[in-house]
Order: sequence, then structure tokens, then C-alpha cells
Amino acid sequence: MIKTYLKEKRSWIVFFISVQLLLIFIAYLDASVSLTAIFYFNFLSTLLLIIFLFFRYQKEAAYYKELKELNPAMDLSEMTEAKSPFEEIVQKSLTDFIYHQKQQLSRQTLELDQEKQDLLAWIHEVKTPLTAMKLMVDRLEDLKLKKQITFEWLRIHLLLDQQLHSRRISSMENDLFVEKADLETIIFDEIKTLQSWCIQKGIGFEVDLKEQFVWSDSKWLSFVIRQFLTNAVKYSESGDIEIKSFTEDGMIKLSITDYGVGISNRDLPRIFEKGFTSTSNHHNQAATGMGLYLATQAANALSITITVESALSKGSTFTLTFSKTNQFTNVWSM
Repeated sequence: MIKTYLKEKRSWIVFFISVQLLLIFIAYLDASVSLTAIFYFNFLSTLLLIIFLFFRYQKEAAYYKELKELNPAMDLSEMTEAKSPFEEIVQKSLTDFIYHQKQQLSRQTLELDQEKQDLLAWIHEVKTPLTAMKLMVDRLEDLKLKKQITFEWLRIHLLLDQQLHSRRISSMENDLFVEKADLETIIFDEIKTLQSWCIQKGIGFEVDLKEQFVWSDSKWLSFVIRQFLTNAVKYSESGDIEIKSFTEDGMIKLSITDYGVGISNRDLPRIFEKGFTSTSNHHNQAATGMGLYLATQAANALSITITVESALSKGSTFTLTFSKTNQFTNVWSM
């Protein structure tokens, strides 16, 4: 801070040195002026300048040092009161700027919240004709046409569901209801939803649940499982998807294994990033890069750990780990 202060006052110092050199030059030209007296004057004035700068530094630097170390979250009213006119100008400008930014942030927050509410309302409105469409599709007698339309209906349904949960996930903690969730019910409900897609692709399921119940929020757990099942079906061409639950090291685990395209080693660290869609299959326009990201966000809120093992062209295994004695069971038992 001292270097910064001296750099700020360097014009004063240069001016002072120039005046001292001017006096010495005058004494050199005018023999009537004693050089000794000039040097004595220079010494005293330099000493006074050092003392002056020292005291001014103590007074001026304290305010700017506090300003430099200011916590962005702190209110400016908590700062030391400005004592000089320039400090008052700086403090007033900062106060006005922060007030303006807060007002702008408040307006943008309200606008975003309104957009979120409008989008949620739109999704709910769209679900009504979508449900009616499903009933109409179920009455179709042309089986081939029925399968095709059902598949497209399912894609729309899953995309809407993903959008709905992506808007709710920021306030997910307010929507949690922890209970003894039935994995069998959740998994078979999700499989039933994907049934037409699976039949079309010739994909089956092998389900082996040694552990049937976990403490979690059934609705959000269904959403998490849905993302992994959807991915497993999407990136598999045929064969079975294996779903297993078991206990390992005192933890309940749920694994979902497919034998599809797999994930390359270079992509594995990034698959849970928002918007990431793969480098080995980058031309796939249908991928949104949101499913695994949202699943991870929801799983974190549910205290579920997600791990993945995969090899390119061999398939992938996603494992969800639930703790038998996690924070949810502690809250439930209170």
C-alpha cells in the first residue's frame, strides 16, 4: 500500500525535488547566496516532507485500504466515514452505483421469476392436449402408425418433463418430501413409460432388486432414474438393460447397465457438465446435454452419489449410492 501511495503522490515529490534543485542552481549562479544555507534548507524541507507524507499516509491510506479489502457482500454503510472531499465523492459514487446495480438486479430477478412462472404455466397447459393426444393414439388401429406416433409423443413428453424439472430444480429443497421410497414401483413405472420406445428398438429389461426400499423423495428420485433409463434406451440398439439394487459396505446401491455405444475415456470427466453432448458422437442433433446434468443436480440434493463406468462400444454402468444412515433417516427418526 505504501508503494501505491508514493506512486499516487509522485507528482508532488517530483515537484518538490525540482524546487530543491532550482534553489541549488540559483545558489550556484549567485555567489551571494550561501550553498551551505541552501543545503541546510533542503535537508530540513526534505525531512518535513517525509514527516508530512507519513502522517498523510496514515490518514488517507486507511480509507482506501478498507475500500480495497471491502467484501463485495458488505454494505458500504459499514465502512469508515469519508473525511475528505475526494473520499466523499468516491463513497457517494460507489453508493449510487451499488444502489443502481441492486435495483437492476431486483428488476431482472423479478423478470426471470415471471418468465419461469410463465414457462411452467405453459408446460402445464401443453400437458393437457398431450394427455388427450395419448388417449387418441391409444385408440388407433394401425399398429405401425400407432408405434411411430407413440414414440414421437414420448419424445415430447420427456422433453417437457425435463424442462419442467430444470425450472424447479433451483428451489428443489422446498419441494422435498422424504419417505421410504419403493424402488420397484418407481422403476417399473418408468419402464412402463418407455415401453413403446423399447419395443420399437427391441430392448428389454432385467430387474434384480435385492434392496427394494430407500429413504428419499419419490418424485425427484423418479426423475433421476428416468434420466439414466432414457439415456440407456437412447444409446442402445438392442439387448437388455440390467437394473440391480444391492448392499455394499453398508450402502444401498442401484446400478443401471446398458450395452450400447458407451462413453469414451476423454468424455467421462465431462458427461455431467451442463450442455455437454459427447465428442465421439458430436453430430447427434437430438442430444441436449441436460439430462445427466439435471440428474446430478437432483441427486446431490438427495444425498445420492453417482458413479459411472463405461467403455466405448461396450456400454455403460451408472451407479446410484444411497447411504443407509444418511441425513434423511436421521431427520425422519427425530
